[in-house]
Amino acid sequence: MKIFIVKKEEENNRMDRYLAKKEEDLSRVAIQRLMEEGKILVNGKKVKSSYKIQEKDEITVEEEIPKEIELKAQDIPVEIIYEDKDMIVVNKPKGMVVHPANGNLDGTLVNAIMAICKDSLSGIGGEIRPGIVHRIDKDTSGILMVAKNDKAHIGLSEQIKNHEVKKTYLALVRGIVKENEATINMPIGRSTKDRKKMAVTQNGKEAITHFKVLKRFPESKCTLLEVRIETGRTHQIRVHLAQIGYPIIGDITYSNGKNKWGIQGQCLHAKSLEFKHPTTGKKMFLEADLPMYFKNIII
Repeated sequence: MKIFIVKKEEENNRMDRYLAKKEEDLSRVAIQRLMEEGKILVNGKKVKSSYKIQEKDEITVEEEIPKEIELKAQDIPVEIIYEDKDMIVVNKPKGMVVHPANGNLDGTLVNAIMAICKDSLSGIGGEIRPGIVHRIDKDTSGILMVAKNDKAHIGLSEQIKNHEVKKTYLALVRGIVKENEATINMPIGRSTKDRKKMAVTQNGKEAITHFKVLKRFPESKCTLLEVRIETGRTHQIRVHLAQIGYPIIGDITYSNGKNKWGIQGQCLHAKSLEFKHPTTGKKMFLEADLPMYFKNIII
């Protein structure tokens, strides 16, 4: 159960809006449903979602227990970039979800990794995310590391938390980018207009994205960028580039997705990772090859 105490400067906000800001993973529709079910209370009592919160109100949220998902190993081809007793690094194909969730119960990277690694996966990520240290979106291709044991998982997670892992991406964006290099420093949070989307918001979390131009394509009116992120906010690269007027080609969430090549889903590839091996401390630099559809455009 989570408990929130309303501060003076927060009072007179609608109950559902207040909680939507506090709990980014909960949509206002979900909040309203939980309130109707009596799982969200104010000072121990049920209230309507339109209730105007007051200073010192105690709001309790009964967390929902996720439905159990039976994981199964599946023989799904995945390119292995590196593997040892502590970790495995793969090149995730576009269109593959990283771990099971409602709507994607199998056919995920976790199902594939389970078939490769058998029982040797870290348990820290929980039953539906064994070994998963970080994620990339379904329609983003590229490099992803998975921990085989808890020690490796902790070591890799700490490096990510402390911004010690250098993540580099390739993005093909719509428009001719004028700057050769630039940094985008704009906070990102859940969109107030559409809870399924992220957005640049005043009250969002710090998000820093660096990019440099690799090649401009005047005839196609697009630009190939190398992108490096300091932070790992949800949809960070996609949101930042769309915000400055250069949406990623194929992105139907943060643009209209239309393009001359008929690409569906963002043309974004996690190219490389630089980090220290979680056990040996050795410096690692690993790269994932571009998918063929991406290569064909930029050749």
